[in-house]
Amino acid sequence: MTTRVIIVDDQAMVRAGFAALLAAQSDIDVVGEAPDGAQGVELSRRTHPDVVLMDVRMPEMDGLEAARRLLAPPPGVTHRPRVLMLTTFDVDDYVYEALRAGASGFLLKDAPPADLIAAVRVVASGDALLAPSVTRRLIADFAKQRPAGRGKPAQRLKGLTERETEVLTLVARGRSNTEIAEDLVLAEQTVKTHVSRVLTKLDLRDRAQAVVFAYESGLVTAGE
Repeated sequence: MTTRVIIVDDQAMVRAGFAALLAAQSDIDVVGEAPDGAQGVELSRRTHPDVVLMDVRMPEMDGLEAARRLLAPPPGVTHRPRVLMLTTFDVDDYVYEALRAGASGFLLKDAPPADLIAAVRVVASGDALLAPSVTRRLIADFAKQRPAGRGKPAQRLKGLTERETEVLTLVARGRSNTEIAEDLVLAEQTVKTHVSRVLTKLDLRDRAQAVVFAYESGLVTAGE
């Protein structure tokens, strides 16, 4: 399958570089570019990409607001791409908020080319969260500044089985499915099933949102 991608960034050179790199891949098709969030949203609605590479800081409309509009579209708009945030900072409050909004992960703009290509493929596959340990650290940094969730987030945990809670805890700590399988002495396919059930029960889109939820509900705390 070919992954359809659009690139949203206010720097023309960045867009051109990313586009050339991705278009050279036989399984990736760059279907458009936009210089700001507002035009990125409009372009996405027209081209229906699988993945949107979204810069965090842009004029007119920043990447956070654009991600929110793409991931929570108005009635009648059924297409929801996966959003991969691009940032020049490894810890950025905008990225944290974007993950809360449903972005599938983030990537530093100065990451090696191979990492960008891999990120698009991983996000397109639905696996999300390109670098679990880095994203976990980012969320933990902001979780330190915010009290653990009370009320609804914590209440929603009660719908999970003991095993599902264990799996969610390990996901939040940055473990891959293979590592979780080893930790809990389970088959990897069984772990995938548990992760899928956790996402369904908690009404979460992917692992990135699961990590955010685990911290905000108080299941996992920064520094553990």
